[in-house]
Amino acid sequence: MDGNVGSAENINIPSVLAESGPGHSNARGEQANPFDQLAAPSTSRVKQIWAIGGGKGGVGKSLIASSLAITLARTGNKVIAIDLDLGGANLHTALGVDMPRNTLSDFFTRRVNHVEKCVTPTGIMNLDIISGAQDSVGVANVGHDEKVRLLQNLRELDADYLILDLGAGTTYNTLDFFLYADLGMITLLPEPTSIENGYRFIKSAYYRRLSLCRRLDNIRPLIESAMDSKNPAGIRSPSDLFREVNKVSPEAGMRLKEEIERFRPKLVVNQARTQTDVDIGFSVKTVCKKYFGIDMDYVGYLDYDSAVWQAVRRKRPLLQEFPNSKLVSSLERIVQYLVKRHGHQKNDIL
Repeated sequence: MDGNVGSAENINIPSVLAESGPGHSNARGEQANPFDQLAAPSTSRVKQIWAIGGGKGGVGKSLIASSLAITLARTGNKVIAIDLDLGGANLHTALGVDMPRNTLSDFFTRRVNHVEKCVTPTGIMNLDIISGAQDSVGVANVGHDEKVRLLQNLRELDADYLILDLGAGTTYNTLDFFLYADLGMITLLPEPTSIENGYRFIKSAYYRRLSLCRRLDNIRPLIESAMDSKNPAGIRSPSDLFREVNKVSPEAGMRLKEEIERFRPKLVVNQARTQTDVDIGFSVKTVCKKYFGIDMDYVGYLDYDSAVWQAVRRKRPLLQEFPNSKLVSSLERIVQYLVKRHGHQKNDIL
């Protein structure tokens, strides 16, 4: 295998790729395409939506989401950070604010009629928050119609940037929030379990995107079959899928190739201690190209820094509590890179 992830971390990537994708359930609400029902807002201030996801919990998604939001706000942009970890919301704590009065629980239970009613100031200039659901039983499994309603509301918000802090795992809701963003970022730790779960997230988002793409409707059965590791066609990897699609239709194979090239997630390695840890990002990039055909963009790494847990214990944003730390400089560089290189990137799945 290319790169040093397999040898250094003992990750069996082919076995991860052979596992079932997100399509475990046949529930119509989960399988339905949420983007089919969305209407483009007539006017929208929102320049971009950024989503921060990952395969498992504890990899620093909320830290990165809150820090990116603060950094963007400091450049004069109006930013709203949105906690979409519906079963374990804690973005408000990372931003140093108390639980807001209105949260997404109120939106999903129709106590408020628009998500803008959940927008709460953070006390940081240009930065507001929409806190995740807290008190409603089962709200982490929000239904298809409510998900569509939320997605429709998001681009109607009065903000330049929306930063989505996603939950862990590969539920349909999490994947759809990730795919809805203009810029999707995956964070992982230089640890075997995190790397393995990171690959699972990438694979699941990859197949979910292909299965929802309207241009690929005529080969959707093959794509959905590929999401089941026991499929009769023997499709065990994206390269197998491409081979089978080409057998059916070279034209469809070309469309599939074009859609794969449009999927360009970003990667951040968090808590890097050594050069080997830093290099894991390049290895992940290489493996994704080899097995998926994806040109993943490794946008940077964050050094391990004890300032993080100190800021968390004090319930204060890292950028405010330790403004001179090396970690803050790294975060600022990542934001500058993303704005400069991908500032005009737009979602093309709608």
